[in-house]
Amino acid sequence: MPRTRHAAASIPWNRRRGLEMSARLTRWRPRVGLAPIAWFAIALYVAFLLFPIAQTVATSLTDRNPLKAESAFVGLDNYLRLFTDPRLASSLRVTLIVVVAVTVVANVIGLLFAMLLDRPTAGYRVMRTIIFIPQVLSGVIVAFIWRTILTQNGLLNSTLLGVGVIDRPVSWIGTPELATFSICVVVIWTTIAFATVVYTASLQSVPSELYEAARMDGAGALDRFRNVTLPMIAPGMTISVVLCLITTFKLYDIIAVLTGGGPANTTQSTAFYLITVAFTNNRFGYASAIAIFLLLLTAVSAYGLTALLRRREARL
Repeated sequence: MPRTRHAAASIPWNRRRGLEMSARLTRWRPRVGLAPIAWFAIALYVAFLLFPIAQTVATSLTDRNPLKAESAFVGLDNYLRLFTDPRLASSLRVTLIVVVAVTVVANVIGLLFAMLLDRPTAGYRVMRTIIFIPQVLSGVIVAFIWRTILTQNGLLNSTLLGVGVIDRPVSWIGTPELATFSICVVVIWTTIAFATVVYTASLQSVPSELYEAARMDGAGALDRFRNVTLPMIAPGMTISVVLCLITTFKLYDIIAVLTGGGPANTTQSTAFYLITVAFTNNRFGYASAIAIFLLLLTAVSAYGLTALLRRREARL
């Protein structure tokens, strides 16, 4: 013990001080761990998600207008107006049509493409890359491309007239029914790329031994798909379906460029109507109420569909 004290006393004071601080940091570091990173992530979550939502809720209880110096508290009047607004009801109908069509069709076609392209060769990898291009492009660019195709003198009408399918140009984005159909087609075209990538990744995770065992048991292609493929890709299917639904609920950019909400406001989605109320009519209070309504509708639909698909996964 005296020898230890003598050795410690022989160490210079500044070096001994550094060793003591290093030992304290070594003891302190395991207790801290990733706590600073976790708190930083929580702070970002609060600052960029919870706080804007709380601010939107507060604004929805007022008649805020950027052209007025002051805003008054109106309580739930903006939310009660939601039930009597015909344009909101029309936009909600368009939104639900597009959501259902895109979610179902894009996932079915995406699964078919994934099964066709689930090959290890370089050629199939190139084709998978090409199919993913629409997902990489901006929605504005996609809408501009399709607008040039769907106009009266566009590529689609010119082709159909050339082969004799139609005798006069069709107004694909000038009539309410065809405009809604055209929006669905364009959004499906972009969403198929995402669904194909998700299903391809899911298919590549299925062990080949399961297919070999099914073949040895005499299972045909349909039986292998139903009893092997579907159960194994069920988690990926849940992810693809739910994300397609969430993305389509907030659809704005493609509609804004392709149809501008027309003709006669018949292709306005709820998100498009929200932007119109906020930045054209300058009714920030009512627009905030629509935003909260859309948030709740999307959240309830997404969580409900997720729970339904999770139960389906368990049955499979």
